[in-house]
Amino acid sequence: MSGDALHDRVFLTRVLEPGDETGGRWVRELGVGEVARRLRGGGAVLPGVSGKRWAGLRARAGNAEPGRDLAAARAAGVRFVAPGDGEWPRQLEDLGDARPLGLWVRGRSSLRIWALKSVAVVGARACTEYGAQVAVGLAAGLAERGWVVVSGGAYGVDGAAHRGALSAGGATVAVLACGVDRPYPRGHTELISRIAEQGLVVGELPPGDHPTPSRFVLRNRVIAALTRGTVVVEAAYRSGSLVTARAARRLGRPTMGVPGPVTSALSAGVHELLREDAVVVTDAAEVVELVGAMGELAPERRGPVLPRDLLAPGARRILAALPAREATAVAEIARGAQTTPDDTVARLYELRALGYVERHGDGWKLTRQAMVSVGRGPGDR
Repeated sequence: MSGDALHDRVFLTRVLEPGDETGGRWVRELGVGEVARRLRGGGAVLPGVSGKRWAGLRARAGNAEPGRDLAAARAAGVRFVAPGDGEWPRQLEDLGDARPLGLWVRGRSSLRIWALKSVAVVGARACTEYGAQVAVGLAAGLAERGWVVVSGGAYGVDGAAHRGALSAGGATVAVLACGVDRPYPRGHTELISRIAEQGLVVGELPPGDHPTPSRFVLRNRVIAALTRGTVVVEAAYRSGSLVTARAARRLGRPTMGVPGPVTSALSAGVHELLREDAVVVTDAAEVVELVGAMGELAPERRGPVLPRDLLAPGARRILAALPAREATAVAEIARGAQTTPDDTVARLYELRALGYVERHGDGWKLTRQAMVSVGRGPGDR
């Protein structure tokens, strides 16, 4: 990118808010240079903007100094990545006119390469111990499988996800709603610095810029677009993480949720997401099955194999037909199992050899060992 084009894009990141679709349309239709020229006062008012808003944009333009921003970025070890650059993640183009004008990146790795195999793990800031534990385990499992964990650097689930990935020696990306040279929240200064050392810290806003509620919401579309899918771990009905998940769904990315207690308000938003069309996931293997390559299937889930599971179907029917307390005649057992008396006798001797039944005169009953293994108690028939 030429020096003028770079300065114009950096200038626009200081003038236009993230996700400004009107501004994005100007850039698409007129080009970065022309939009910057007009905002600096070198031409007609840009289309589709009120006089009041135009005055506000012009005031911002008067204070923008792209050279200063680039110098501050270099001093903080931050680079500016723009559409068309080799490091630009092309999936961000899915945002259309709401795509970022560029991204400020802190860290040594390639954002484009990392984004190719990344998953967003997001959730409640005021998460429960359960939510934090799930986020750590999920992120660590993804990192161990070679996936990059992307989140927002916030308290709660976000921080737990970043820590889980780092603890597994994996890769993680924090997408901030402020300048990447000023960690936010302040309590995560050490964590975000560690992410910048081992991973990447990314944001749309120029150095020194501060977060606002609307910027947090708009930041979430970048997390959704950057990644192959989004997992929500705990979220109330009004949660920014649901904004991320729904943005991912609109972009055609898999949307996943980890269920929690139905009595918890912090799981209510996730459960609503699951009622819509998100997929239930409980661990990293299930996430990878949805976002990974064909054939990366999660293991089949089964309960423990019990000794009776190894019996032939006919023997299991005889076992089920035997009462727990009293010896029963062969004819009655055969009726209960819907088979012949001869078949019943053969199966009973087979079961006796395995320790499941014992003979009492002309009748048969379960052994004490069998009652434990089949879940019967002395009060059962």
